[in-house]
Amino acid sequence: MTSIGYLAALALLAPAWAQTSGVVGAVTPPRTVGKRGGVMDARVTVQLRNGYHVNSNTPADDYLIPLRLTWAAAPLEVAATTFPKPKLEKYSFSAKPVSVFTGDFDILTRLKVPESVMQGPGVLLGKLRYQACNDNSCLPPKTIEVRLPYQIQ
Repeated sequence: MTSIGYLAALALLAPAWAQTSGVVGAVTPPRTVGKRGGVMDARVTVQLRNGYHVNSNTPADDYLIPLRLTWAAAPLEVAATTFPKPKLEKYSFSAKPVSVFTGDFDILTRLKVPESVMQGPGVLLGKLRYQACNDNSCLPPKTIEVRLPYQIQ
């Protein structure tokens, strides 16, 4: 099986900026293309406003809310989701460094395309859960919808 293409999408909606969530962006997803019985790689680009961070998908402390990207169970199957290497940063609220993502970063998801998937266009729905923080406070956790348009040949 070969990788068919990449989705270059900004996962976060512009209203997030207006709500001072600390996360900004706009959805501009080109369609990714796959074949039945193959795999597709999707790239979700996350942009954080300057001065903000989100906990990584593997925070060091149990009380920290991890970054999570989940996808609907059908019609495509998630084979793997890969997060970038987190940064360890020291903040005043923690005695030890915190595992975070800052700036712009990509989350990659490898998707299996079952033989039974109908040909044509579709949209896979996902959810991105995060908590945006700056160096001295955190905003309430937030979950936003991610839409992955695709075309099956």
